[in-house]
Amino acid sequence: MAENARSSQAKKTDTSAVDLIRREERRRRRKRNQVFAYLTLILFVILIVAGVVAAVILIGKKQPVKQPDDNGSLAEEIDDLVGPEESLEKPEVPDTTVPEPTPEEKLDKIIDAAIEVMPLEDKVAGLFIVTPEAITGAGTAIQAGEGTKDALNKWAVGGLIYFQKNIKSAEQLKEMISNTLLYSKYPLFIAVDEEGGQVSRLVQAGLAENAGGAHAIGATADPAQAYQAGQEIAGYLGEYGFNLDFAPVADINNVEGSVIGDRSYGSDSTIVSSMVASMVQGLEENGVSSCLKHFPGIGSSVDDTHVGLASTERTAEQFRAEEFTVFQAGIGAGADFVMVSHMAATPFTGDNTPCTLSREVVTDILREELGFDGVIITDAMNMGAITEYYDADEAAILALRAGCDMILMPEDFEKAYEGVLEAVRNGTISEERINDALRRIYRIKYADKLTD
Repeated sequence: MAENARSSQAKKTDTSAVDLIRREERRRRRKRNQVFAYLTLILFVILIVAGVVAAVILIGKKQPVKQPDDNGSLAEEIDDLVGPEESLEKPEVPDTTVPEPTPEEKLDKIIDAAIEVMPLEDKVAGLFIVTPEAITGAGTAIQAGEGTKDALNKWAVGGLIYFQKNIKSAEQLKEMISNTLLYSKYPLFIAVDEEGGQVSRLVQAGLAENAGGAHAIGATADPAQAYQAGQEIAGYLGEYGFNLDFAPVADINNVEGSVIGDRSYGSDSTIVSSMVASMVQGLEENGVSSCLKHFPGIGSSVDDTHVGLASTERTAEQFRAEEFTVFQAGIGAGADFVMVSHMAATPFTGDNTPCTLSREVVTDILREELGFDGVIITDAMNMGAITEYYDADEAAILALRAGCDMILMPEDFEKAYEGVLEAVRNGTISEERINDALRRIYRIKYADKLTD
């Protein structure tokens, strides 16, 4: 029994020893695992620190930091690092905004578009202002019916001029002009000579009160009276449909027996200048285009260009000192037209060439020296000063080549028209020259579009 007890006790002792050994091994494993975990964490931290250090070194190599010297400042060192102040500003973005075209530029586009689609035949016809009889073949035109409609379709003239013989009554005149405008495929100048005084077609026909002659108005030396006359004339012309008045007379009555007579405001260029400018304003401000006449100043001649050649004894210096100052005053006041006379001005041309056909007078002096950019029109081309020496087609071609924009009343319209048309086709006159004239004409005809 005692033996058995000792054996049992020995077994218990052996079991306790084994358990003790096992517990010790488990404790040792836990310690090893903890140490391994700590080592793994430390290694991970070391790798992170090493990466950060490497990055700092790399950045430091790419952008070395300059050590400030004794004389430097912190602000200077910062400037060295980040660059000058302006480099930090936002870059300028180029302005791509397209500027709004001016009203004049818009008008030019409208005019160019209109001219571009016009046939050459219509372009050429548009340079003429003629009587209604010249295109209809009527003895005296007092109405506008199918004949006028057909004529305007065939010859798209730039305008028509009416005389006392075309006027029978207020109703008849209004209807004739209204129908004429309706039948034309292009805007028309409806013109008349209404100067006041003895040359006043509507007054002579009994349709208006005389606003007063130039000589009488000039004698007052009061420009307000000239303005009032222009205002009154424009008022009644507009009622009937006229939009162009061949007035005022800008000639100076400065020689004894002057052909211009009392159609002039006088002999003093200063007074005449103020009168002409005021008359222009009176017309233009009330819806009627004015026309200064007769450049360079036929008042210095005693000869009548209606009959034949006319000349002057004036010198170039005298013209510039007196006559030109009057025309410049009218141009400055806004005259749409200047009419060139058929007088020969030898101080400028050197010969007896009518001023109408002289490039020296029309282009070199009126267009360039005086700076007139409106429409230059000839005096009536059926006058003796032209017809005695030139055929209708020849005269029209020469006038356009001299720089005139419009031809007034050729002796034979169809011949003049065909002559100019052929001159353009064969290159004697360029089509651009025709277009240039039309641009000036349509700036007046389309002027109302500036306010649309």
